[in-house]
Amino acid sequence: AVKAISEAAFKLNQLRENWLNPPEWVDWVITPEEEKAGYPKRPVAKPGYEADLKKRTLTNLYNARPAWLDMAHKTLDKAVAAAYGWTDYTPDISDGDILRRLLALNLERSKKVPPAPCRLYEKMKK
Repeated sequence: AVKAISEAAFKLNQLRENWLNPPEWVDWVITPEEEKAGYPKRPVAKPGYEADLKKRTLTNLYNARPAWLDMAHKTLDKAVAAAYGWTDYTPDISDGDILRRLLALNLERSKKVPPAPCRLYEKMKK
């Protein structure tokens, strides 16, 4: 399950990064000062692509919601559901149903864990 989630999340991130910073539109640069400080390379628009690159934001991507993005999210969702053991999962399950399942699981698991000591409660008992 962990491998499936990891692979789906990696693929989703890779797709988004490629959309945000198309290789034909950007150069990746770093100054010596940035490198010394431990910063990663940053994308800089190639000449002629400055205006187009400014429009490439996560907000614009998610507002457009292209099919490839939707499919990548569905793949990740399916992998996460499988990790929870939800064999009946479909993308049509409502957010409310998912939250109810997660709450039930959380409540069940919390019964198995002893409560953490509370210093304030201990002081009040004295």
